[in-house]
Amino acid sequence: MTEEERVTSVKEAAGRRAADLVETGTIVGLGTGSTVWFTLVRLAERIKTEGLEIVGVPTSMDTTTKATELGIPVVGLGEVEKIHLTIDGADEIDGEYQMIKGGGGALLREKVIASISEKEVIVVGPDKVVEKLGTTFLLPVEVTTFALPTVSRALEAFGCETVLRLSDPGVAMTTDNGNQILDCRFPNGIDDARELERAIAAIPGAVESGLFIDLAHAVVIGHEDGSAELRER
Repeated sequence: MTEEERVTSVKEAAGRRAADLVETGTIVGLGTGSTVWFTLVRLAERIKTEGLEIVGVPTSMDTTTKATELGIPVVGLGEVEKIHLTIDGADEIDGEYQMIKGGGGALLREKVIASISEKEVIVVGPDKVVEKLGTTFLLPVEVTTFALPTVSRALEAFGCETVLRLSDPGVAMTTDNGNQILDCRFPNGIDDARELERAIAAIPGAVESGLFIDLAHAVVIGHEDGSAELRER
């Protein structure tokens, strides 16, 4: 098995297992990313073969497009007050179910969806489970374009290095919300994720951080043999 095949197997195992947690009549938050893709595929299969009745609330334009093409009904936030179950990925998750998210650039919408979800299930491979946040992945912070210089300086005062995320060489990535992303490297990881989230939220011009604190309720960990492990808080 090549490395690419291994990674795909892990993602497929996690994504499909999480989709099987969805019950008919559920409003489902649909996350963003390559692992959630397999959740979308499995949900579409269940709609066709089992008559599963759900409504999806996507966390990104990309997910909206994919879900629609697969035949999954989707609605916007204006049509729901709460979400029963959200399935999303993570770039890191620790033993207390605290996370770094936003590698796909959808952190703001993902956090909004998570905040009104009764249950948030995270789909990952074993490499995403870490002892300390910030040790394997950069922390994304969505920022208004006007405030990039001031937010960057404020973030670096916390002991990190900031890098503007690019979509192409020399071209800053733009999120679905029209903002940009600063990726933050903490040389020794993040010591107090809860406090850091609060501190970033207080910076004028910082729209949202990729720290997701107390939002995950369960994690599905895929393995290369095709199995998946469900852990719940």
